[in-house]
Amino acid sequence: MISEERLKELGEKAYRIRRHVLEMTTLAGSGHPGGSLSCVDVIVTLYFHVMRHDPKNPSWPNRDRFVLSKGHAAPTMYSALAEAGYIPLDELKTLRKLGSPLQGHPDRNRVPGIENSSGSLGNGLAIANGMAAAAKIDGDDHRVYVLLGDGECQEGLVWEAAMFTAHYKLDNLTAVVDRNGLQIDGPTERVMSLEPLADKWRAFGWHVIEVDGHDIAAIINALEKAKQVKGRPTVIIAHLIKGRGVSFMEWVTSFHGKTLAPKDLERALAELDAWHKGAVAA
Repeated sequence: MISEERLKELGEKAYRIRRHVLEMTTLAGSGHPGGSLSCVDVIVTLYFHVMRHDPKNPSWPNRDRFVLSKGHAAPTMYSALAEAGYIPLDELKTLRKLGSPLQGHPDRNRVPGIENSSGSLGNGLAIANGMAAAAKIDGDDHRVYVLLGDGECQEGLVWEAAMFTAHYKLDNLTAVVDRNGLQIDGPTERVMSLEPLADKWRAFGWHVIEVDGHDIAAIINALEKAKQVKGRPTVIIAHLIKGRGVSFMEWVTSFHGKTLAPKDLERALAELDAWHKGAVAA
């Protein structure tokens, strides 16, 4: 069972990364803050508690692999890599600047710690399948994690890949779906309904766990349970809030691809600070 002290440490990381996301996207004047904020707690849990990796040796063969399929959440991944020591914290200020390695979507050839270049949605699970299958063939014990957007699950390639994962019994792969209910054109259930999403994954042969994706202890518990499942892959449907941490950004579709105006950044950071202090005090 995870200690309260450890949970507070992870909560502090999540708070710092949310601040980074707000600051860097506002400075850039472009990016995807809503979906970046929704998945912070999942990525923090993976990078700072669950995954086996070494910032001093990004190509370490025995590392666990993380595939960011929803590549527009790059600000969160860059922030996690910076907090972990893969890249300098100051480099976050260069997001989307000409010549910066921190492009709008991740480029594995330019940033240490990134396993896949992403941007076009729907590809991540197929890429993760290749990594997990290779590990099985080579007899390696590392695990592969992939983060999908829920709107992304409207892509046919996702379900073709899902069939592959189950057919080849890739129990060393865990997928997490960021189920925040919004995509660039509006609510997922209006654009193209995904429900019953859990039943769809079960029908494709996956073990399914549903969690509150902002409850770090629950995410840890789900990821640990996934390690115990043998003979089939696990998908964790993480129920999340787009724009999490800033009230006027939460559940707002436009913040999928719209950044804060500079005048609103101070208000957003103050609100995030107050929310974090309240969580720590509790």
